[in-house]
Amino acid sequence: MQAERLKFLLDDLKENPEDPFNYYALALEYQKTDKTAAERYFSDLLELFPEYLPAYYHAAGFFFEQDENQKAEALYLQGIQLAEKLNNLKTLKELKGAYQQFKDETDD
Repeated sequence: MQAERLKFLLDDLKENPEDPFNYYALALEYQKTDKTAAERYFSDLLELFPEYLPAYYHAAGFFFEQDENQKAEALYLQGIQLAEKLNNLKTLKELKGAYQQFKDETDD
C-alpha cells in the first residue's frame, strides 16, 4: 500500500512540480521509512515554497526527532513568523504550542 502511495505521489510530483503539496506529502510519507528522503523533500519544500505554512510544523518536528535542534527551532520560529504574517491564528496557536513543548524538552 505504501509503495503504491509513493509511486502515485512521485508521479504527481513529476507532472506538477509547482505544487508544494506534492513535496509535503512525500516528506510525510518518507518520514515513516526513509529519513534521508524525508529530509530532502522537507528541505526542497521549504526552499522552493517558503510561504507554504503547513510545512513548518511537521518539518520542525521531523528535525527535532533527528536531533537537529537548531534547525528545528529555526523552523518553528520561521513558521510562527509566517503564520503571524498570514494572520493564520489556528496554525499560529499550533506552532506556538509545539515550539513551547520543544523548548520544554530541550531546555536543561
